[in-house]
Parts: sequence; C-alpha cells; structure tokens
Amino acid sequence: MKRQITQLPSAVILDMDGTFFLGDTPLPGALELLACLNQNGIKFTFLTNNTSRGKQDYVSMLTQMGVRQEDARIYTAGDATISYLKSNYPGKRVFLVGTQSLHSNFQQEGIVLVEKDPDVLVLGYDTELTYQKLVEFCLYLRQGLPYVATHPDLNCPSPIGPLPDIGSFMSLIQTSTGRMPDVVLGKPNPGIVQELAKGWGVKVSEMLMVGDRLYTDIALGKTAGVKTALVLSGETRREDLAMAKIQPDLVFENLTDLTWDIIN
Repeated sequence: MKRQITQLPSAVILDMDGTFFLGDTPLPGALELLACLNQNGIKFTFLTNNTSRGKQDYVSMLTQMGVRQEDARIYTAGDATISYLKSNYPGKRVFLVGTQSLHSNFQQEGIVLVEKDPDVLVLGYDTELTYQKLVEFCLYLRQGLPYVATHPDLNCPSPIGPLPDIGSFMSLIQTSTGRMPDVVLGKPNPGIVQELAKGWGVKVSEMLMVGDRLYTDIALGKTAGVKTALVLSGETRREDLAMAKIQPDLVFENLTDLTWDIIN
C-alpha cells in the first residue's frame, strides 16, 4: 500500500460516531491509533457533533471501550453551543430541546434552562424527543425568538443503520414554521479548529481532521484550512466521492489503514 501521509501532523482531531466507534463498540484500529499517536508525540482530541450525550457521559463511554482516562479528551458541539450562548446571550433564559444528559451539561456550565418564557431556543440531537417538545419549540419559534442548532448532521451512524439526527429535525420544524436556525454550530464551524489550535500552540495547517462525513468532518477542512482524512467506516461510501463537491485530502478504509500510514 502506498503511503498517503507525506508529513506527520502535529495534532489530530478525531470524530467519534462512525469513525472511532459504532454504537458502543470501537471500530477496527481505534485503540491502536491512539497508541500510535501517543508513541509519535502527536497531540489529539475527540470532536463530536453528537449532542445526545453530555461531555462526562462521553468520557465514561470512551473509558469503558478501553480508552485511557488521560486520552479521553473530548470537545462536543454541545460545548461549542454553551460557549456561544455565554458570549452572545449571557444570562439569558434558554429553552433546550435535548436529552437529560445535555440538559445536565448545560446547567453545570451555568446556562439557565426554562420551560416557559425563554429568550433563546436551542435545538440539540434529542434521542428522547417527544411530540410535546416539538409543539412547544415551534410555538416559541413563531414568536420570533433566536434559534440556535448545536450541529447540522442529517443522520447518526449506528450498528443498525443511519438514525435521524438533528438535520432531519430541522427539516420538520422548517416545514411547520418556515424557519431554519439562525446559527448552526459544531462541525464545519471553523471556530472549533481555531480554538483547538490556539490551545495546542500549533498552526491549523499542521493539524489533521479525521472523520466519516463529507459535509461536516471534511467540510471543516475547507472552512478552517485544516487537512482532512476520510474513513469509510461510517456514513460516506467510496462511490459517494465521485459526485461530491467536498473532497477529502486523504481516504482510508478505516483507522487501521490510517495507523499503518503513520507508522510506515
């Protein structure tokens, strides 16, 4: 196999769903890649758009898969949303459509969550979604309140196939109210990469984004100027690349092949 990586990155951003794991199971080469990155002194963090869990739940999930506690570094679209709310709507009352785990994450970070008379509406990937939540969200949306979505993903990879993600919720809400989010956070928002680069003390051009989705993970490379590696273990299939407007810099079948490329 011909090597694709000509110069090792200083830091790697790893997507999770469909890239590092599927369901509750690590994908081939996942743990080996982390060991390889550590051995080569390459910084890394996990970055997920999935807001169905809070950060601590993801840390617990990763460690149960065999990831060392010190390697379970994670930044989520939920974290990006919390940061955005603190900067743009400090102290405002937020109506959040999200799981109990995400609610807890927001509250721990000081976000004021309410069920009545909100100032801002936030849509997350709610795997506990009910019709009543949709009703209330749409009613508030018709009042003209600011509307923030945590990320744009249409589907979430799973062992049984793609599951409806927040992007499908957005379409439903738009059909009912005529409104799309005022702001969509998470990948491919370039602010995430810039924040990570600053914290690591590296240039964006020295980083590698590894993921399975063209319109979020790989699009991040186009918006933030970071090199990208697509793995075909999740949402994207090789045949999708022929017609795709967004193209990755590198393509691997899975993380095993990526690890081989780094060590050879």
